[in-house]
Amino acid sequence: MKYRFRQCAVLLAALMLLSSAGCGGKEKTVSDGDENLTVIGVSEAESAAVSETEPETEPPTEAEQRLSFAAVGDNLIHTAVYRTAAEHAENGKEYDFHYCYSHVADKIKNADLAFINQETVICNGEFEVSGSNLNFNSPMELGDDLIDIGFDIINMANNHVLDKGSSGMRACLDYWDAQCEKHDNVRVLGAYRDYQDMYDYRITEANGITVGILGYTEHTNGYSLPGDSQMRIPYLYDRELMEKQVRELDSLVDCVVVSTHWGVEDTHIVTDEMKSLSQDLIDWGADVIIGTGPHTLESMEYLSRGDGTQGFVYYSLGNFISGQTDNFNMVGGMALFDIVKKDGVTSIENPKLTPLINQYETGKLRDVRVIPYYEYTDELVQSHGIPDSPMGSAKSWSWDVINTIIENNVPEEYRQLEE
Repeated sequence: MKYRFRQCAVLLAALMLLSSAGCGGKEKTVSDGDENLTVIGVSEAESAAVSETEPETEPPTEAEQRLSFAAVGDNLIHTAVYRTAAEHAENGKEYDFHYCYSHVADKIKNADLAFINQETVICNGEFEVSGSNLNFNSPMELGDDLIDIGFDIINMANNHVLDKGSSGMRACLDYWDAQCEKHDNVRVLGAYRDYQDMYDYRITEANGITVGILGYTEHTNGYSLPGDSQMRIPYLYDRELMEKQVRELDSLVDCVVVSTHWGVEDTHIVTDEMKSLSQDLIDWGADVIIGTGPHTLESMEYLSRGDGTQGFVYYSLGNFISGQTDNFNMVGGMALFDIVKKDGVTSIENPKLTPLINQYETGKLRDVRVIPYYEYTDELVQSHGIPDSPMGSAKSWSWDVINTIIENNVPEEYRQLEE
């Protein structure tokens, strides 16, 4: 809950302290505005002292509490990505994804909470690993490594959650449930076993601040759960569900984070529908919206509520990693912001975005990895394999291309271009 008001706390504490000293005195009443409070076991002198001093006593100022939050977009595990993990695996492992994320792992690990949109299902070893033809299933080592790197909030509400059908989604839930049993800090959201599970809100805590997370997707690539399935996927078109959940969760936690998988793929367009829904979510009680889905970087801004408070929306963080082959898919971002609570009021402060470059070598997409803007070099620009990659139409690659994407989609006040 964002607002907590403590009425008469100092007076009541003083009365309790005095009454604990002994019993048997006369009953007295002291006035607190329009209320009369009965005090048992307090002398007239003590009661007068409380009455005289209380109006001058200010409630204690609550110490500021703060947590750092990092969020990344679509973890899209194409064949080139898990092939890279296989080529860098050692010590008997079949896949090791640490290489792919090594340049950003410190930022993830250092954040108090870290979110990722896991775009591909991890079907618990029950299906063949696949990373092409819009039908994905990633190795179990991927999820293990994401947790090891420091991600503790995993979103499944995206268009690929039914790539392997309802049985694949169930297997994916089995995998993540096992991870949650081993790691009590991990929260997985956006796909649920049943109606009750969907209302078992994912809440986590850091530095004395409680954070609740919800996830919704625009569609699931034309697939749907069988009519008799108890499993649930929350969709963005279900406004009644979203409003109910956001409002309920807002009453339970200090901060509500909502993941929205939406938008027009391969464009930087923030649609009117995205803007309208974002405003509704903020009005209902969301504090931060993390947009994913277009595989491109899109803008961000504060949105105000009628009472003057604000929430923040990142319309799209683009790709975290992928094997895509157009230049507009190569620049994504890491959202960085602070959740701050003071005197019972929650605010979002210092919202920033660090651009991330999806790097690989040669037209065969070797050594796929994520590199933050502040580590990117002329040599990496020149060695990028995108000009020689076999598919796509936007093949030019240079500092001008990178910087134009950033300048057009990240307002200057939110750019974090240095470490």
